[in-house]
Amino acid sequence: MTFDRIAANKARIDQHRPMQEPLLSQLRGYYRIGLTWSSNALEGSSLTESETKVLLEDGLTVGGKPIRDYYEATGHAKAYDAMYGLLDASSPLSEQDVCELHRLFYAQIDEAGAGAYRKQQVFISGSQYPLPRPDQIPGMMAALVEWISKNEAKLHPVVFAAQAHKRFVFIHPFIDGNGRVSRLLMNLCLLRHGYTLAIIPPVLRAEYIDVLERAHTDDAPFLAFIAERVLETQKDILRLLG
Repeated sequence: MTFDRIAANKARIDQHRPMQEPLLSQLRGYYRIGLTWSSNALEGSSLTESETKVLLEDGLTVGGKPIRDYYEATGHAKAYDAMYGLLDASSPLSEQDVCELHRLFYAQIDEAGAGAYRKQQVFISGSQYPLPRPDQIPGMMAALVEWISKNEAKLHPVVFAAQAHKRFVFIHPFIDGNGRVSRLLMNLCLLRHGYTLAIIPPVLRAEYIDVLERAHTDDAPFLAFIAERVLETQKDILRLLG
């Protein structure tokens, strides 16, 4: 039923396409703030949505906040902007594209590690599943990109996007920022096929972590969770469009 509602809402949104300026830029700017704030907040950023807006639009900071939080916000916004240069679904996504999203996000935090696969073993706190060893990452990322190329035109775009998110984050190729990049990759997959973004608000963090952990053995709840997030963003866009 959720996918039927998604299809109906997409048809309503498509009636407004092709969107003209300044509407197109306004919508991109609106979600540039919303996705940057929510994705960073899921990882513990202390910036509020209003503070993120002032930082990205006016370049103003709020005293007392960690400098890393500002770097994460401005870096994520750069990666978000770059995402729109990859929307041509006829051009396969590459490892270089994924690494560039991470490089843009992470360059101000750790220039040497930005866009580079991790060289050390890491683990996810609270997860019972070990992450791949560093020497496994290049092969697994190559396999992921091949999977994306083979399945982008076969799967429902929402399922495809959720699967890309899940498969990427289970590899965890970078030393940090994997959650942010996985959500950018997921949303890129959606946008490439005319769907809206999937925004995961921090209030749903516990549920998000739970269904993602369960996706190691059963990804149906995770797919349903992402579909609901697409649906909610569609409702938001329809409200903005009047």
